[in-house]
Amino acid sequence: MFKTLVNAFKVKDLRKKILITLGLLILYRVGCALVCPGFDLSEAISSSGQTGTSFFGLMNMLSGDALTNGSILALGVSPYITASIVIQLLAVAIPSWQNLSKQGEDGRRKLNLYTRIAALILALAQSIGIVVSFKSYINTNFLNLPEWLIATGIVLILTAGAMFTVWLGEKITKLGIGNGMSLLIFVGILSSAGTGIASAFSEVGRDLNNLWTVIIYLAALVLVFGFIVFIDSSERRVNVKYAKQIKGRKMYGGQDTYIPIRMNASGVMPIIFASSLLTLPQLIMSIFWPNSSAYTWYQNYMGTNSWVYIVLLAVLIFAFAFFYAQITFDTEDISRRLQQQGGFIPGIRPGKTTADYLKKISTRITLFSAVFLAIIALIPSLAFKAIPDNSTFASLLNAFSTTGLMIMVSVALEFDKGLNAQMLMRNYKGFLD
Repeated sequence: MFKTLVNAFKVKDLRKKILITLGLLILYRVGCALVCPGFDLSEAISSSGQTGTSFFGLMNMLSGDALTNGSILALGVSPYITASIVIQLLAVAIPSWQNLSKQGEDGRRKLNLYTRIAALILALAQSIGIVVSFKSYINTNFLNLPEWLIATGIVLILTAGAMFTVWLGEKITKLGIGNGMSLLIFVGILSSAGTGIASAFSEVGRDLNNLWTVIIYLAALVLVFGFIVFIDSSERRVNVKYAKQIKGRKMYGGQDTYIPIRMNASGVMPIIFASSLLTLPQLIMSIFWPNSSAYTWYQNYMGTNSWVYIVLLAVLIFAFAFFYAQITFDTEDISRRLQQQGGFIPGIRPGKTTADYLKKISTRITLFSAVFLAIIALIPSLAFKAIPDNSTFASLLNAFSTTGLMIMVSVALEFDKGLNAQMLMRNYKGFLD
């Protein structure tokens, strides 16, 4: 990747795109450092203890500690990600939206509009939820304004910050290199990791025995990182042959190719969706019924570090992994297109037999992918149960969660592929050269 970056800087057009991407990412991090006026959100989040593997912890990780800093961009890309998941699910359930996804650029533009509207509604709801949940931390002396007016302003600022983040991501996608939303998440996770690692090294300065903890953690980090890269790059290739066709005086077809079936095609989405679904009741009860017995029971028996939560998280990850596999890999559609184009899998009859064969392969691969995702998601919960509180290892776990590692690996590989594609497009030599 570093060699590709060096070569890309030698091309004027690519150098401009890279600098635009870096400039917009720096602008995003500057926005994450600007504190929301009239609201001490940093004290509210830290005193409530809603960090780590909770819903607030997931939002904080994706925003790069902007939530705990009480930033105007505290919501980050969380509303947009949730909206994207909802729109994808509805695009499968609603026939008219399913047709939009097949109408090319115009259909995608309409779905993107629906995603932005859903992101705006979710950002407004999350802003109201945060303000209501932590209303006691509103600075009532701010400009001598009434509390309801300050709260309304905070909601509008947080909502505007979330939509500004969406705008930044779209500008990076349009003017820069790579997917803008993914790069914003990447930078946020990297920032959170840097803060956690710096905190761990400060503990080493106080007690030299903590150095072994840091070394063991970094060694485990390298192993997990390599394992994620290996799984993310793995794929099953199904051989496909195309029959020879004679049209006029020319012969077409006859070439061999393959259908790539990725091991982890759904990415980290099943983990995010499953954890968000499990922590959503806790978030709602903390906002509206913080002193109720139901909220206390949910925290004790269904909290993020309970065994019930761990089991349910694994079950939901399995369910969403298979669901996403069916969405992203439609075996019947692939079989139909192969038959129309004169393609076939050696030893397999075209039509329904081919669809059943591809479905069988996809189900087996998805099973291994779901096991992998469940292991990745459960490592932080099991580690938090095994280590004492306020230890150096706990701060390191908050620095680099396995979910964050998966996102970082996926985004880095995606950025590298996009940069290589740009380089190949400019260095390609055709038959006229």
